[in-house]
Amino acid sequence: MPTFYVENFGCRASQADGASISHQFTDCGLQPTSAETAQLVVLNTCTVTADADRTARAAVRRIHSRNPTAQILVTGCYAQRAPAEVAALPGVTAVVGNSHKHQIADLALPSHSFVPIHALAPQVRVGDIFAHTELLAAPVFASDNSRTRPNLKVQDGCDNRCSFCIIPSVRGQSRSRTLAQVIDDIHTLVANGSREVVISGINLGRWGRDLTPALRFESLVEAILEQTKLEKLRLSSVEPMDWTDKLIALIRSTPRIARHVHVPMQSGSDTVLRRMRRKYRPWHYQEKITKIREALPTAAIGADVMTGFPGETDPEFEQTRRTVEDLPLTYLHIFPYSPRPGTPAAALPNQVPVHIARQRHNVLRDLIAAKKQAFARSFVGQTVPAITLHSQTANSSNALTDNYLELRLAGHLEPNLWLQARIESTSGTTLHGRPI
Repeated sequence: MPTFYVENFGCRASQADGASISHQFTDCGLQPTSAETAQLVVLNTCTVTADADRTARAAVRRIHSRNPTAQILVTGCYAQRAPAEVAALPGVTAVVGNSHKHQIADLALPSHSFVPIHALAPQVRVGDIFAHTELLAAPVFASDNSRTRPNLKVQDGCDNRCSFCIIPSVRGQSRSRTLAQVIDDIHTLVANGSREVVISGINLGRWGRDLTPALRFESLVEAILEQTKLEKLRLSSVEPMDWTDKLIALIRSTPRIARHVHVPMQSGSDTVLRRMRRKYRPWHYQEKITKIREALPTAAIGADVMTGFPGETDPEFEQTRRTVEDLPLTYLHIFPYSPRPGTPAAALPNQVPVHIARQRHNVLRDLIAAKKQAFARSFVGQTVPAITLHSQTANSSNALTDNYLELRLAGHLEPNLWLQARIESTSGTTLHGRPI
């Protein structure tokens, strides 16, 4: 039986795309296996930073070296942005952009003949992303309870035009799965054993704006709660503008929504946010985070922060550092600025030297590490809800708390179980406890 392997890079939406790609191939009769033995290897790439591009190129080289007979198909955001650059990499057989990702099995397996494409020159299928309105279908999992916490992508694309971001040009305009489609997906996941589902998107909070009639994101959340039996819904990243009072109150009203919010910040400086073309000001952001903490006192609150944006001065960075210090944030995704070809920010003057951006990254890293450790220690002696994960050791089981903390539980426990755990100690930011 022909074999394949899919490796995903980047955001939750990309992970969900990768699951859909895998199901396209299994539906065609291919068998998943390892990168070292697969006949067809699919690399589903990210391009949000230069490091993401380098990681994808390194993966191509690694797989081609270890499995030289494999057909390597590169897809995703890097493939959409720079198809010629990707096609020139040794070992690459095909390049399929996001524009054609929904057809990837048909393109890779002509006429479903189960013979991977092979050509002297790589085949490239990349089109105008804005001419394609398809949203890669969500996967319908078979009965496989080893898949805890599946990602369900309900939205793709972005209509914002932040000056640093390449993603709109490789993902296209914002588009949503219909409410009925999402509810059907949740029903299927629950029927197949999923007890927590993470809904994701490129700009998740804009879900529904493109539908007819237009809907709001909180309408989707309400419908999932009212029309499905899902035990736990977890939201991925939602922009500050979309954290409405209604959404916050909805999370507060039910334990079925995880106490975990992620609100991208990017900078705590008003002048930097304006150069970034972000649609909020620091005081707006601070107001949202304060409301969230007041409503959800035990919630994990995360943010994305960029260091070294063009022109960022020491005083502007200090405003960001102070904002992180003052707000009740519990974790950060920190990114040194990376110029993306074709974005307005790449042409701005006063590009910050990389070493300064990384120094600022390290300052924020150390600051948030202390805050996250304090957050973890605050739960010692308390009882918290958690879901067991697939990774285990002989004497312990790994879990994730409702509020996004790693938890090590004594004893061997099956994955995909929601339970209550008594927290006895911490090591760094990891909790240690016992199920009760």
